[in-house]
Amino acid sequence: MIVHPELRRAAGRARRPLLAATLLQGAVTLTHLAQAVLLALGLAGLARGDTGPLPWLLTAVFAVVAVRAGLAVWQRRTATRAGALVRVALRDELLVRLGRAGPAYLTAARAGAVRTTLVEGVEGVDAYVSRYLPQLLITLTVPPLVLTALAAVAPWSLLGLVPALLLALAGPRAWDRLLTTRGKEHWDTYEGLGADYLEALQGMPALRAAGAVGRTRARLEERSAALHRATVAKLRVSLVDTGITDLAVQGGTAAAALLACWSATTGSTTATGTYLMLLLASECFRPVRDLAREWHAGYLGASAADGLTALRTAEPAVPDSGTVPAHWQAPPELRFHDVRFTYDGAPAPALDGVSFTAPPGRTTAIVGPSGAGKSTLLALLLRHHDPQEGRITLDGRPTTAYALDSLRQGIAVVSQETYLFHATIADNLRLARPDATDEELTRAARVAGVHDEITALPDGYATLLGERGATLSGGQRQRLALARALLADAPVLVLDEATSSVDERREADIVRELTHAARGRTVLVVAHRLAAVRHADRIVVLDHGRVDAVGGHPDLAGAGGVYTRLVEAGRTHPGERAA
Repeated sequence: MIVHPELRRAAGRARRPLLAATLLQGAVTLTHLAQAVLLALGLAGLARGDTGPLPWLLTAVFAVVAVRAGLAVWQRRTATRAGALVRVALRDELLVRLGRAGPAYLTAARAGAVRTTLVEGVEGVDAYVSRYLPQLLITLTVPPLVLTALAAVAPWSLLGLVPALLLALAGPRAWDRLLTTRGKEHWDTYEGLGADYLEALQGMPALRAAGAVGRTRARLEERSAALHRATVAKLRVSLVDTGITDLAVQGGTAAAALLACWSATTGSTTATGTYLMLLLASECFRPVRDLAREWHAGYLGASAADGLTALRTAEPAVPDSGTVPAHWQAPPELRFHDVRFTYDGAPAPALDGVSFTAPPGRTTAIVGPSGAGKSTLLALLLRHHDPQEGRITLDGRPTTAYALDSLRQGIAVVSQETYLFHATIADNLRLARPDATDEELTRAARVAGVHDEITALPDGYATLLGERGATLSGGQRQRLALARALLADAPVLVLDEATSSVDERREADIVRELTHAARGRTVLVVAHRLAAVRHADRIVVLDHGRVDAVGGHPDLAGAGGVYTRLVEAGRTHPGERAA
């Protein structure tokens, strides 16, 4: 019966509607008590042969039933509204926290597990907060009041009711620790299965290509069986909990009935008192029965509480301690000053003493073999991590001096793995600038080399894209992402393998257009194919986390070293054409 701190926090987001829902639930309970009193008076009158007040009593009973129906509808609507407020507020907070935690956290966490917590976990919290908590307060309040009333009418009835009520409320608590353990095992298994299914769906083309669909299906069947076992194990404990409650309720009601019969035969209680004892004994246990029902409805939320806490308290990889807005009047100069960075558990540094300058308003290319540290360099620039030694400056200030959101808004990034949403092409482009005009969209698409293909679609820029842009080719997706970055008009533009899915002829055209469009911006280009970098103002060559050389394409190509080998490898193994 102890409420998890995370669930108390969730309830605090809708205090007023939850309080209203609880009061209305209390009013509904009072109508049950009023009905019991009216029926007791009517039955006592029949027993005495006094039927005069009976029509009025029956009319009152019908009126109470009608009022209860109205109160119940009102209560359900209020509780639903409170649950919706909790859901929305909790999901908003968790999404903001995930945004602040950044890619470093999402890389370590499984997307399916996070999705399960955000969807099913939050839905369970809704049921727990909007249904279980109000009923818990009613259960802790109403039975003592009923017992107090019965003590005045038939004190002997307390001998059967009090022990039964204590057993119904306190007995199941002996199983709480085991139920918590089983619930955590069930949630972890449920969360893992959700992650496995999402991963399998997203990776279905790769599974088919590798002939691994059958093996994946077998693994999912094993995980489903594990979830079934965890569910049954949890249900066994839960059924014991329910069994104790039902035993106490039924036993207490039977004891009250026996005491009522005994008091009637001995004449120690009036007829009215006897009927009150019989009917109020049942009403005394009604909140307990309702509490057990609502507990099962909201149990998923209790199981997900630890997972919600983990998401809500996720710490970002870097502190957002900067205060300077990244609003540069002119393209900023970018400098790496003796930067060193090592990933946790890695045997060697990813970057080791990297120093170079990207001049303002110019295009600087970063090249090097796989594993040279290019992706790490960009991750440090965007502050997904901070270097352990050295510093990175923009416009003469360390990147740590800028407010994190402002810094990232000032740097437009086009990566090799583009992400497009299930929306129209125009909506996907306007993610960068919601107020962009149609002319600005067209201009950015022309520079990215995708305007003609967009206009060739049946609905043009209003064409609805499939999830992750599945209805487009890889090259089209990348060029749309490129247009989106250009539309952002950020002072710093980062192209991370941004033309890798484009054929070489079109890549050359796009690079020329970009060179023209990027005037007035500081551009950083990371690429494997040298066609994307040979026109850069300067090229920085990385190898094993160190700067191997800096210069222009003609000088580097004939100087030997890593860049010369990359040029020769490009001639021996020309890049494949992509759609």
